[in-house]
Order: sequence, then structure tokens, then C-alpha cells
Amino acid sequence: MAAPQVHSSNKIAPFVVEQIGIAHIEESTRWASPRTIGALWAGSSINVEYFVYGALLMGFGFSFLTAVSLILIGNLSFFLVGIASLQGPEAGTTTFTINRAAFGTKGSKVLALLNWVTLIGFEVEGLILIVGAALVLFQLAGMHVGGVQEVALIIGASAIQAILPYFGHATMAKVLRMMIIPFIAMYVLLSYFGVRHGVMNFKGVSSGWQIYSAGLAFVFALSGLGWTNCGNDYSRYVARDVKKRELVGWIFLGTAVPEIILMLLGATTFTFLSSNTQIAQWNGANPFQALYAQNFIPSWCVAAFLMFAILQLFAVNSLDLYSSGVSLQAVGIRIKRYQAVLLDSSIACTLTVSAMFQSTFSLFMKEFVGVIIVWIGPWLGIFLVDWILRKYKYNASELQRTDVNGIYYGSAGGWNWNAAVAFFTGMVSATLCFSKAPPPVNFPFYWMTPISNHFNGADFSAFAGVLISALVYTILEKVSGYVARQNKAQLDLELTK
Repeated sequence: MAAPQVHSSNKIAPFVVEQIGIAHIEESTRWASPRTIGALWAGSSINVEYFVYGALLMGFGFSFLTAVSLILIGNLSFFLVGIASLQGPEAGTTTFTINRAAFGTKGSKVLALLNWVTLIGFEVEGLILIVGAALVLFQLAGMHVGGVQEVALIIGASAIQAILPYFGHATMAKVLRMMIIPFIAMYVLLSYFGVRHGVMNFKGVSSGWQIYSAGLAFVFALSGLGWTNCGNDYSRYVARDVKKRELVGWIFLGTAVPEIILMLLGATTFTFLSSNTQIAQWNGANPFQALYAQNFIPSWCVAAFLMFAILQLFAVNSLDLYSSGVSLQAVGIRIKRYQAVLLDSSIACTLTVSAMFQSTFSLFMKEFVGVIIVWIGPWLGIFLVDWILRKYKYNASELQRTDVNGIYYGSAGGWNWNAAVAFFTGMVSATLCFSKAPPPVNFPFYWMTPISNHFNGADFSAFAGVLISALVYTILEKVSGYVARQNKAQLDLELTK
């Protein structure tokens, strides 16, 4: 039997390299409260990425009021992040270690690998925006930066972004809390110009519920759904007896509220920076280019905004790097958490160089949305149903075991085949319901599946993946009784202690 990993030091201090990986966190070291977890999320959510998302959403051709409704409805998905953070306090470990209960020890490794790849993608997104903001700052200073200098910027940014996650969770929580007030002030300043010049009655070129569904999938994936796979990596530091409603509430407050405001600000900015040239810039390689050489926002304000944006992007990338590091450990690779951070940052650096010279930012993001929807949605449906079927309880020490005698090893060969079948079904369903058919101005090609074609480009993928995988998994588990037998084994084990 593999010995369960347990972390038992009495203190996790900021600015000291955290040695904890996916080991179980004992109650004595769980220093976080729902409020501090909410503040950590808030520090990363007051983030220029969501400003850009709001502008990209307007690029679909929506009117301003339509975009407002999409932003408000789509960001309700942050409730899912709160719900997908409730397992950490009970299990005391990371998301894809807990995931062994649903998918088996070997099956969960495959999902951890998918999660690692996805988080690398988010890191690349952050690096692209960091370098894009830096390039516009150079332009404002009257300096031209060529290809070699761009590569140097990417390498430098990759090195800087690894600092916070290298130290670990306590350091990130402290720094992200410190950033909240300064960044609020910066966005209030930008909002002043947005409110003055924004066109609230801006008329789009797209209409119909089919295009609306595609916009909703875009917001849904890039807001709450895209963060559900990381929630327990941070909530594992919260006491086991935490009030569930309180934890969900603070996480929702720290994520949905700032992101709604920033997406609305991005959409508002688009309404007065929407000439043909500026639309091409929003959808080009560097969306910040739309802020250059315009007469609505003073250049000093643009420069200050971009400098703050760079700092904030470094901060949000720290969450991605932290979670990608523990996901790599959950794959089974023998590597320390902080070593995984350095490895992942190096990989993200290489991919960013390729992405910046071969694609546009908007195309990268719209391709990336498909990746999020097609696998995270089905995974989430199974993960949450499995948690409910287990009556919200896990055996923490058994989750750390990977040997064949562990309770969560799997129904056959380290796999829970009920989860595997449900996951595959959910992925197929999400793919069949996926559409790349908003107006041609935003997409260089179309991809219409039989289902999306039947509904003239409607996109049901974000909801189909979650719901169908959850339904299939529930049916298979009720028929097989696999989780019920595990629950009994878990109870018997606890009674013998």
C-alpha cells in the first residue's frame, strides 16, 4: 500500500516556498476562511482579461443592451465555482486528487493531464496580453519593438510570472488581497472616460436567439465554467466544518461582481472605439492596439491602465501556474510543486512565442473556448453528481492512495467505467452542440455540426456537456450501485478506526 501523503507543519507563511503538493492538509494548518478565499479570487478577478472579453463579446455584433444581458446571465456560472470548491474542505486536497473518487486513480490521471494542458493555455493567454500591453506602452513612448525584442519580452514575462506561484498559496493570497484597492481605483478612472463617451444605445449587426446562444456559451465558458477545475486547490485550506453557503457566497462575490463590472466596461469601451480599424484591432493579434491612437481616453490614462494591467495579469497567471503545478503532480509525475511551476512557465513561454507570431488573440480565445466547453463541462457534471451520491463525504486518507486496495482505486483497472462512459458521452454531446457560426467578421471559417446546423448556428454546447454527462453518470451509478458499495466500504473503514 502506498503511504498516504499528509502535510502536518503548524504554519504556512507567505514569502516562504510552500512545500505542499497534493498531500492532505491537516486541520491544524488550515489558516484560510471563506472571506480570505473570496479575497484571493477577487484579487485575480479585478483583471483586464475580463475587460477584453467584454470587447470581444461586442465583436460578435451584439447591441450594447444585448451584451449586458449576456454578461449578467453568463456570470451566474460563478456559482458553479463556489459549489466546485466545497469538496476541498472535506477532502483536504486538490481538485484532481479528489477526482480519484469519481474517475478512479488511473482515470483521474487522464483528466488531470487535460486540466494541466488547459491551464497552460490560460497561462499563454495571460502572457499574450502582458506582452501586448507592453508593446502598446512602447508605442506610446515612441519606441518600435521588433520580433527579437518581442521574444525577449515573452521570456522576461514568463520568468516574472513564476514568482508568486513559486512561493505558494499563502504568498498569492496575501499579494492578491493587497492589489484589490489599487486596481479598483484604476478601473474607476477608466470608467470615468467610458461613461462619458459610451454609446448605451449602440446598435449591433447580429440578432436572433441562435447568435445569442453562441455569445452565452462564450461568456459562460470564460467566466465560471473555466475556473471550476481549480476551486478546491485553494479551498482545501479552509476548515472542514465551514458553512457551505458562506464559502459559496464569498467566492461568488469575489468573482462574479468584479467580472461583471469589467466586462461591462470592456463592452462600453467598444461602443466608442468601434470604427472598422478598431474592430479589426480588438479582433487582431493585440487587442490593446485599439486603445492606441484614439482621442477619447488620454494617453497618460491608457499608459497607467496598461501598466496596472500588466501587474494584474501576472497575478492572475499565478493562480493558473499554481493549479497547473498540482495538476501535473496529480498526473503521477514525481515533481515538487514549485518545480512544476518553473516547468510550466517555461512551456507557456515557448507556446506564447508560437501563438503570438502565428495567430490572432481573438481566434486563439475562441478556439480555446471550445476546449474548455468540450471537456470541463462533462467533467464538472460527473464530479458534482459523484459528490452528491457520496453524500458530500470523502475519506481523506483513501484519496491519497493509488494502490489497487484503495477504496477509490476504480471499478476495473484503476478506472471507474461509469464515469468514463458518461464523460465520453458528454464530450460527444458538447461537440455536436458546438457552433462556430457568429458573423463572418469575427470568424475566418465556419464549423457547423448537424445539430447546430439544424438550429441555424445555435450553440447548446456549454449546457449539453454538463447536463448530459451528469444524467448518464447518475443512471449508470444507480444501475451498477458502484458508488453505493464504495460508500459502505468507506463507512466500514471509519467504524474500524
